[in-house]
Amino acid sequence: MLEPLGNNLVEILRRRAQEHPEKVAYIFLEDGEKREDPLTYGELDRRARAIAAQLAKDGLAGERALLLYPPGLDFIGAFFGCLYAGVIAVPAYPPDPNRIDRTLPRVQSIVDDCDAKVVLTTSNLKAMAQFVFPNSTILKDLTWYGSDELAAKGEENWIFPDLEPETLAFLQYTSGSTGTPKGVMISHSNLIANEEMMRLSCNSTADEVVLNWVPFYHDLGLIGGVLHPIYIGAKAILLSPLHFLQRPVRWLQAVTRYKATMSAGPNFAFELCVTRIPDEALEDLDLSSWRMALCGAEPILHHTLERFIDVFSQCGFPETSFFQGYGLAEAVLSCTSGSTEELHKTIRVDSAALQESRVVETEDESNSLMIVSCGKPLTGQEVRVVNQNTFEACSDDTVGEVWLRGDN
Repeated sequence: MLEPLGNNLVEILRRRAQEHPEKVAYIFLEDGEKREDPLTYGELDRRARAIAAQLAKDGLAGERALLLYPPGLDFIGAFFGCLYAGVIAVPAYPPDPNRIDRTLPRVQSIVDDCDAKVVLTTSNLKAMAQFVFPNSTILKDLTWYGSDELAAKGEENWIFPDLEPETLAFLQYTSGSTGTPKGVMISHSNLIANEEMMRLSCNSTADEVVLNWVPFYHDLGLIGGVLHPIYIGAKAILLSPLHFLQRPVRWLQAVTRYKATMSAGPNFAFELCVTRIPDEALEDLDLSSWRMALCGAEPILHHTLERFIDVFSQCGFPETSFFQGYGLAEAVLSCTSGSTEELHKTIRVDSAALQESRVVETEDESNSLMIVSCGKPLTGQEVRVVNQNTFEACSDDTVGEVWLRGDN
């Protein structure tokens, strides 16, 4: 049975800020390595109240606010500012000026779909917007706010918003990899339910050090890397996804430096570490603190996990630390997970049979695939595999459609 730590994240952050105002909530590594930008629980609460007070004063409660931010702490202040104001946050990645023809239409489709009224961003990006996006209707139809300017003062004018369990907290847009991005309506009760599911499955506590480089507009980065630390009262270390992609070793160096206990990434990220971190860099890595290395967000490949363990076990990485997961934006984040107490489970199946939606185990390595388990349903999450034509439950040896049900 789920017993959440609070009714909503506003209530939880307020309590944490009052009890431990000087505790560091986040450290953003501005250069991806050693230049730190810290933010305490008390300061985050103050910034959120200041931003929320202005948004509420402008009558924006219940409206949609597009959040366009580069990696950094300004996004986090703005996101919580929206929660504190009863404004529905809509995280999105700023259009890339170098690929404006490709990236601007995605943002415009989100604006059109959710009927956003305002944009929250940094004051620098706000000042540059008319030059970067000269032909965009985003400029003409929306009011732009520099949240760092709003956060400077006015927190004493904040009033706790009227938040019911089913009040929308934010809109989470799907990746758009299989079509136009779709907005998922995440209520406060949905969010809190999934956070509690994750706390139970990960056995996470306030002593965790969460390390995250996954983009904030992605559900894995936002829910797991930014919001879960607040939910459990922990500390998070953040770095830009670009800094990771430039030098994957930065991820593992940060694990070493901050003794991170929880950090997640898609399969490709672990593969990059294997292929692009030179042998001479291994001597300075200590991954023994990394008790939960979540691999999810895309198909998990057995050979990637095996190669990562083979290379980085010499740096203290425990082989049982891999924590496989399955989830999707429509379920907030997590649906199933593995365990840090045992090695990930696999089966070898016949490739031809799999193409026919049949699961046939085999020992023949030449015409087969090694499939990695995505774990078990989280507490409070019901998962069924169903024939999409008859809507009947599939037998154990049949491929079907995944159906999910839960408070998230």
